[in-house]
Amino acid sequence: MGGKMTKKEKVKYILQKMEEKFGKPKCALNFETPFELLVAVILSAQCTDKRVNIVTEKMFREDKINTPEQFASMELSEIEELIRSTGFYKNKAKNIQKAARQLLEKYNGELPKDMDKLLELGGVGRKTANVVRGEIWTLPVRPQDRTFLQLPQSFHERPQRAQ
Repeated sequence: MGGKMTKKEKVKYILQKMEEKFGKPKCALNFETPFELLVAVILSAQCTDKRVNIVTEKMFREDKINTPEQFASMELSEIEELIRSTGFYKNKAKNIQKAARQLLEKYNGELPKDMDKLLELGGVGRKTANVVRGEIWTLPVRPQDRTFLQLPQSFHERPQRAQ
């Protein structure tokens, strides 16, 4: 490839090299349903994925609390107790319950695919919506994580020139 690479060529090259080195990206959060992913991503704010997975494993699998109907009908204090160790649990509990109720009222308990509709849900900002859309519907999304956005700058390998 002689001369300068176009932006598209650079992106393609970087993605190819990243896939060769790291494999296909996989979500670090454990989930089985779109709603479980939504809850896990809400819990992940200011919390490690490892801690979120510990909390959701107990909540989703052992306690079998994993549907919008369940979260919508629970006392807020019950949700808070389940998620306490993730930090900011009072706000997260309110958002999870609000999102669950909105999903039931507006979308028959199903997550909407549309970005604007996702953003209306409690606790859902662009980053959360992008994670959900990218994981559930494999839609192309723009990453919002600072670490990910800085990655291309720290990617020092240059393309080899054709001989």
